[in-house]
Amino acid sequence: MSSRIAGHALVEALVAQGVDTCFGVPGESYLAVLDGFHEHRERIRFIVCRQEGGAAYMADAQGKLSGRPGVCFVTRGPGASNAAVGLHTAFQDSTPMVLFIGQVASDQRDREAFQEMDYRQMFGPGTLGMAKWAAQIDSADRLPEYVARAFHTALQGRPGPVVLALPEDMLAATTGAAVLPRAVPAVCWPAPGPLRDLRQLLLAAHRPLVIAGGSGWDAEACAALQRFAENWQLPVACGFRFQDCFDNRHPLYAGDVGIGINPKLAARVREADLIIALGVRLGEMTTGGYTLLAVPRPRQKLVHVHAGPEELGRVYHADLLLQASMSLAAKALETLAAPVELPWRAWAESAQSEYRANLVSQAVSPLDMADVMKTVQRLVPEDAIYANGAGNFSGWLHRYVQYPALQHHGRTQLAPTSGAMGYGLPAAVAASILQPQRTVINVAGDGDFLMTGQELATATAHGAGRGAGRLISIVVDNESYGTIRMHQEREFPARVSGTVLANPDFVQFAQAFGWRGARVERTEQFEPALREALSAGLPTLLHLKLDTDVITSRTSLSAIRAAAQKRAH
Repeated sequence: MSSRIAGHALVEALVAQGVDTCFGVPGESYLAVLDGFHEHRERIRFIVCRQEGGAAYMADAQGKLSGRPGVCFVTRGPGASNAAVGLHTAFQDSTPMVLFIGQVASDQRDREAFQEMDYRQMFGPGTLGMAKWAAQIDSADRLPEYVARAFHTALQGRPGPVVLALPEDMLAATTGAAVLPRAVPAVCWPAPGPLRDLRQLLLAAHRPLVIAGGSGWDAEACAALQRFAENWQLPVACGFRFQDCFDNRHPLYAGDVGIGINPKLAARVREADLIIALGVRLGEMTTGGYTLLAVPRPRQKLVHVHAGPEELGRVYHADLLLQASMSLAAKALETLAAPVELPWRAWAESAQSEYRANLVSQAVSPLDMADVMKTVQRLVPEDAIYANGAGNFSGWLHRYVQYPALQHHGRTQLAPTSGAMGYGLPAAVAASILQPQRTVINVAGDGDFLMTGQELATATAHGAGRGAGRLISIVVDNESYGTIRMHQEREFPARVSGTVLANPDFVQFAQAFGWRGARVERTEQFEPALREALSAGLPTLLHLKLDTDVITSRTSLSAIRAAAQKRAH
């Protein structure tokens, strides 16, 4: 291959990996790469974001939507530090991602030069770190090797983020190194012996439950999971913020196992005699703080199937451990022959009945968030993508929106299992840019939204929400950090400190960025406002004013406070 500067070679290596979109904030430390984007602008685009945290969130959303590594570029020091929140989100969510960081020139290294940091020390790797691999490319001729390895590592086993630091003098050097082929991860089937053991555990069960989730799923795998569940009439619950792994409208769907879990589903997890954990990490959120399944030895029989060997046996001593890629695990499970008679049909039917009952809500005045979420689902296209960050507001979204499974429309849920605030808007903007034919709905709290609200500008700059699909951000404003206020009232009732917010007029805020805006204070105002947003040719922000006392989909602050005061006396 002809000689060219390494910054251009890096862009060529990304194109060879199938990357057509990168997110980032520019920096002087990787000017040669920016010039490479200009050189290859017909094949790859660089989406300029307004803050590195938002850019990293967008790359995470890209990884979730595509199943391939999302790509983010940031500059050294402050840029890398800002991007850390998105990197941590990708790590905990098992999202494939590659973060490129501009680095000081080699002749300035180890002098604490301007914005210098050691990214290998900063980002990992480790089982509780922020990256699967962190490295620095010091030779221009080895750049294609490092890029190919980064993509392989991000995709292999349990997917996750990789960090590559790019010294600016290396990027300016010339190289004739050829790019390497597109990374394809090695995949593995469950071994035949453990599959037979799993079947025997099923035959001995009376109250089985599947909990599916994690990353690495594709349309065929989700369809195979549905067939496995149907063959054995198994109730299926989805892990925290992985609700699009199984069709929520299916008669075997039991609900989501996470924050704000249906109390009856929590009881069902405890009462089950066999749990098949398929792809989920069985972390704190999916196990109710490690209480639904006792640590280290659950009361229930436990089968844990996961792509990463380091995850198996890490927390729970399971009865059966199977290492398998999620793209193949469910395909293997559907080959297990089920008997004609199954003793748990009534168990499965009651799980579905309890899920359906959980969709019923009592009206709340003046603004009913349950009605809001049901109206959203009724009016938006079935293939709409829903994004959210962290906060109690997401409880209404997770409880009342029924997600279709991946085999129908691809990913429809973009949400951080890491509990990262500010995730929803950048993820929604990225989804709208990457898949402009689809409608994208972001649901955010007021505190959550303003952590990355400047990314409205990124949407405007790149025409998000102006195509066949629509981009709508619903901001639920209760003038507080609601989740923290909820915990505060439980522990220190009526002693409010540090959780009250002073907010802008969000409608005017959106309009300043070229968005439409509308304010909603009563339930009956929401449907007309949403219909207008869906028919408009501009992205729209809907500002919902919610009473601070309406704190979750199940209770109020005043009820939490009263219960805490009663316990104290």
